[in-house]
Amino acid sequence: MSFETGSTALMICPLNGELPEDFLACFSKYKGGMLDEVKQEAVLGWVSGRHLLETKIDDSTCICGGHLYINLRKAERKIPAQLLNAICRREELALMQASDKIVLTKKERAQIKEEAIEKNLMKMPPSISATPCIVDRVSNVLYFGGSSAAAFDVFVAEFLRAVSVEPVPITPNELMIKLFQGTEADIPSLKFTSEKGTEDEPMPGRDFLTWLWYCSEKDPFVCRTEKLGNVAISVMGPLNFAFSPAKAKDPELCGAGESVVKKGNPLSSAEAKAALQVGKKLKKAKIILARNDAEKWTFTFDADTFAFTGLSLPEGEEMEVNARLEERVGFIRMLHEIWEEYFRLFVTSLQGDQLAVTEKRIRQWAEERDSL
Repeated sequence: MSFETGSTALMICPLNGELPEDFLACFSKYKGGMLDEVKQEAVLGWVSGRHLLETKIDDSTCICGGHLYINLRKAERKIPAQLLNAICRREELALMQASDKIVLTKKERAQIKEEAIEKNLMKMPPSISATPCIVDRVSNVLYFGGSSAAAFDVFVAEFLRAVSVEPVPITPNELMIKLFQGTEADIPSLKFTSEKGTEDEPMPGRDFLTWLWYCSEKDPFVCRTEKLGNVAISVMGPLNFAFSPAKAKDPELCGAGESVVKKGNPLSSAEAKAALQVGKKLKKAKIILARNDAEKWTFTFDADTFAFTGLSLPEGEEMEVNARLEERVGFIRMLHEIWEEYFRLFVTSLQGDQLAVTEKRIRQWAEERDSL
């Protein structure tokens, strides 16, 4: 994944403190090593954002467009599975012939495999992969170029080791703390239509995404900010619906706990209406945001992780590398601000007397929507 061109995955992570003044030296202390020294065990290390072979960490390599741009590289050597199997089989047959055996013991096969790895591992070129990140030094927010929770946990551990500052992904709880000085427990659980079953579990992210779908059809310009102007939203398929974990186990509910609608016109499909009617909510959907007719963000949003995948940013005008990256970081910052504003509007619509009004309107929308 790259922040420079094309699409990317994204997790938006405000930092819980300022980077130290010598942050480049801190990352350099744990920079990626020589690939020739890599063996079977994976080795993690920091390299520049420009390419994965650049282990020099300084202003000239890792400060781009005024922001920190860096990769956490993973390097390891592996013998391809089919090649390793072939080598082991060759050695097994040779040993069976030499010892006049029909079969080998488990211990003998394990020893052959161990010796095959030892003899051939260093002949293999090291494989490298990386997850990029940008620290927006204007807003003190880290943009993580991935959506995997496991990869993010590894990244956070290495980031903390280097600079002792933690990236905290935006979630309903984090946004509630920032915008309302509350927690996600303060968000009422929405019921979009008459539901079967009794057990349920609050899933504010899914309520938020389904509310966005409702808004996209009833008032696509619901997001109006003083700084960014009007922002239109549209929701597209495929649509991933799901019960909450507790409701999925309810014996009164028959059928799959999750369903995906992607063929034809998912938004107007009978399957989408049926999913709402049994109490499922949107877990994942493709979204388009448009501002000023010229700027468009396209992505798939996961309501459970608050991660963006397949994120395409508006077309920029800058051509020079540093200026282009700074422009694209600006577009990501806009997305962050827009998403916070949508969440603020969502929570506000559920406060006090607004809850009953909002729930009534959404139930009516869910029950009366056309289906093909």
